[in-house]
Amino acid sequence: MTGWRLLLTRPADDCTALAEVLAQAGFFSSCLPLLDIAPLPVSEKIRQAMTQLPNCSAVIVVSKPAARIAVDLLDTFDLNPVSMPWFSVGAATAQILRDRGLDVHFPATGDDSEALLQLPRLREAVAQPDAQVLILRGEGGRELLAERLRALGASVEYLELYRRDLPAYPPHELTRRIAAERLNGLVVSSGQGFEHLRRMAGAAWPAIAQLPLFVPSPRVAELARAAGAQTVVDCRGASAAALLTALREHPVPVL
Repeated sequence: MTGWRLLLTRPADDCTALAEVLAQAGFFSSCLPLLDIAPLPVSEKIRQAMTQLPNCSAVIVVSKPAARIAVDLLDTFDLNPVSMPWFSVGAATAQILRDRGLDVHFPATGDDSEALLQLPRLREAVAQPDAQVLILRGEGGRELLAERLRALGASVEYLELYRRDLPAYPPHELTRRIAAERLNGLVVSSGQGFEHLRRMAGAAWPAIAQLPLFVPSPRVAELARAAGAQTVVDCRGASAAALLTALREHPVPVL
């Protein structure tokens, strides 16, 4: 085993899958999910957006939960929108959509908004006259995408499909887990995950902020540093491969 002993905070299913990959590579990890995915009720806005999908020049899906819910909605409304290109930030999200028979594109290198924005196929889609882009996501996040796409001349709308709740834990569970399992690194997969980490830490945050924190993007890295995290590692992606690369490139701290 390597010297890293990591706290994983993704939603439960994703956390377990990541822990298995890390274990195979020789990394110890402990799962403490800080995100509970709760699909939003199917509102009139969601109904209208889904029925208008064929009018879109591109559909961007920013996460696996958004992809799973989108596929369920396509089945609910008996839609088969295969004429327009779909885009995702990572390969795992893309696979969920491809399994539904959709034409999906994602960056071969990089696993973040910046890499997605460089895709020639996405730029081709938004270069169409009166291009319309729909971004499927949870509540909040990925503002950079809309800003950059609008700068390219596209009309961009968000459709929020789920919220990220903080699961209920006993008081001080975060500090107890870190101490009991001698953890020396923290992993978050999103800005919301980081905010939940801080909320769980409470008054212990200044001490927990001393641990190396692995994050998926420059945006989350900026949030973490602004909140006082001392050592922030931008993995440039939320995939297991991106995390493994970052772990291998950074020395284990001496605690």
